[in-house]
Order: sequence, then structure tokens, then C-alpha cells
Amino acid sequence: MLAKAKEEWEQEIVDKQAEKERYLAERVTPLHTNGLSLSQLQDLCRELHEKVEIVDEERYDIEAKCNHNTREIKDLKIKVLDLRGKFKRPPLRRVRVSADAMLRALLGSKHKVSMDLRANLKSVKKEDTEKERPVEVGDWRKNASERTVGTKSHPPAASLSPAAPCALCPSP
Repeated sequence: MLAKAKEEWEQEIVDKQAEKERYLAERVTPLHTNGLSLSQLQDLCRELHEKVEIVDEERYDIEAKCNHNTREIKDLKIKVLDLRGKFKRPPLRRVRVSADAMLRALLGSKHKVSMDLRANLKSVKKEDTEKERPVEVGDWRKNASERTVGTKSHPPAASLSPAAPCALCPSP
């Protein structure tokens, strides 16, 4: 299968090359410059330059027409958008449709399906949600004094003499 596809692809390439050569032979005449004098060569060059100028002018004209058409298309698109925006759209109304009616509309009247959406819900006890944990708010000073009982702390300032530094503080 791949070999056949490869052969067809190669044949297509050969056909394209042959078509290109045939087209060029038909359109472009071969130049015979052998045996021509200087004045004849200059005349040939002038003719070729004139043909190039004519083709270039045609290309420019076609390009200008294309640009003009592109601009016109853009302008018409803008006009269409402007016209479309001028008309007021009616406000949409909200339509409430039950699940059963929606299923009937989607599946048709042949299928009798009813959905009880509440049957699929979990039951939750009110006691669980209403249960509150009591938060004890205590005296923060009491908690602070309990924490410092087993730790080293500074002695009261009255017991320190200026000559005797604290044993816990680094000496100066």
C-alpha cells in the first residue's frame, strides 16, 4: 500500500514537471542571440523591457483593484455591524421548567421518566449542625503565672543592689 502511494506520488511529481515545461515552452519563446549584431541585441533588450513594463503595469493595476475591493468589503462589514446594532433586542424572559418537563421535552412523550431530585439528597440531622462547642475564656494573667512557675525568672528589682548584678544577666 505504501509502495503504491509512493509510486503515485513520484508519478505526480513527474507529471507536474512535464506540465511546467510544456507551459513554459508554449508561453516563452527561446532567445536566439547567436549571430546578432550589437544594434539587434539592443533592440531585443528594448522589446523585453517594454514587455516587462507592460506586465508590471498590469500587476500594479490588479493589485490596486484588489486593495480597493478589500477596503470596500471592510466598509460593508462595518455597515452591516452598525445596522445590526441599531435594532433593539427584546428582553428574554426566564422560564421555569421542572426536571420532569425538561426530560419530556428532550426524550419525547414515549419515555415516561420522572425524577425525584429530593430522593437523592442525603439526610442531615439537625443536632449535628446545631451542636456548638463551648469555648472557655479564662484569665490570661492566671495562665501566664502558671507558665512561669517552673522556669528561671529575674528576681524582684528591690532585692537587687546596684553593686551585685543579677546572676542570670550577662555581665557588662
